Amino acid sequence: MASATSFYTFKPLDKKGSPYDLKKLQGKVVLVVNTASKCGFTPQFEGLEKLYKELKAQHGNDVEFLGFPCNQFGGQDPGSNDTIQEFCQLNYGVSFPVLGKTDVNGDKAEPVFEWMKAAIPGILGLKRVKWNFEKFLIGRDGQVKGRWASTTKPDYLKAPIEAELAKPAGPTSTKTAAAPTAS
Repeated sequence: MASATSFYTFKPLDKKGSPYDLKKLQGKVVLVVNTASKCGFTPQFEGLEKLYKELKAQHGNDVEFLGFPCNQFGGQDPGSNDTIQEFCQLNYGVSFPVLGKTDVNGDKAEPVFEWMKAAIPGILGLKRVKWNFEKFLIGRDGQVKGRWASTTKPDYLKAPIEAELAKPAGPTSTKTAAAPTAS
């Protein structure tokens, strides 16, 4: 992780357990959300899907959303990857990629989450995801541009996503996000 310079460096596992090379998203604006199927925030899938379809219609392949199911918060996503995929499609018509179930905190945390949390720590500088449906915005350069709590509704994210989309696509930056000092 120390050598990672951008979001595109990582290869989290997809719903089948195969590496999902984030490099294929290079140059896109990406919204990353840790999701859960049995959470009070689960209805946000509806707003995320609506926003995703709207942005895709306006900006095509310049934008992508990624869901990362997580069972670390109150055991609210206990199902298998197949069960999670089925739930997202049947209940919310989710058309954006939902990857494999992963940890976002702790010793087994997915490296891309460790990197994003270090780039923009949460409240009081804490480097942990607080709950389901926390959101990270990745710019075209592969750097973290924003982070929002679970309580932030998807429609609020339209303006920051569009602001990133309005920035010119250029060569990706090799700048490493400054990691906060240890607490």
